[in-house]
Amino acid sequence: MSREPTAAQRRMIDAADPVTGRLRGTQAQLTALVRRGLAFRHPRPPHDHFLTPAGHRIREGSPATPEQREQREQPQQPAPSTGVFAARVGGAREAAPPSDAGRLREVRGAWQGLLELRRMTNPDGSTDRPCGWERGHLVRAAALALEAAGHPPETASAPGYRVRTTPQPEAVAVYAPDAAALSACADTLERAGWQPGECTEPRTGTRYLLASPRRT
Repeated sequence: MSREPTAAQRRMIDAADPVTGRLRGTQAQLTALVRRGLAFRHPRPPHDHFLTPAGHRIREGSPATPEQREQREQPQQPAPSTGVFAARVGGAREAAPPSDAGRLREVRGAWQGLLELRRMTNPDGSTDRPCGWERGHLVRAAALALEAAGHPPETASAPGYRVRTTPQPEAVAVYAPDAAALSACADTLERAGWQPGECTEPRTGTRYLLASPRRT
């Protein structure tokens, strides 16, 4: 792409659905984004437009430093005041959401949106395995699967799961407060289309899951 998007195009990209990348705008505006390789028109009705990987990079401010990418993958807390959904990755500094009922609605909506994104972007329309967006946002995708299934994330006041990056290019580490919770997280991830396996940290002896998105 030879030129930066216009201010109007950037506003459309920034306003795209944070999970599915679905865009809103006039036909002319959407067509212009398609021409620039920042969006694609889905071949099946209702023929909505979605961000391409290049469009997602623009939306997330790429290119980014490793530190910035790490911060995006491990947000400390959601930002309900901005209306932007963020998966809860867990951590001692993460605060509990102000409304459990409101958070539940957000999580269910985000999970349904992700299943729809799988249906639209997986070549065979399958919803039982992760899509390209999830492989590009491993920590957030795994955390959403866990929270949508009812697992509580770790907060400053309560134990729960934690999802973290790993040196492996397509794997996340999932920690839980005890063996039973870890096994339950493994079951959830497997049902969500991930391949989890229990591992042990050699230095601390801590058990955790190493989980990767299933491809077939």
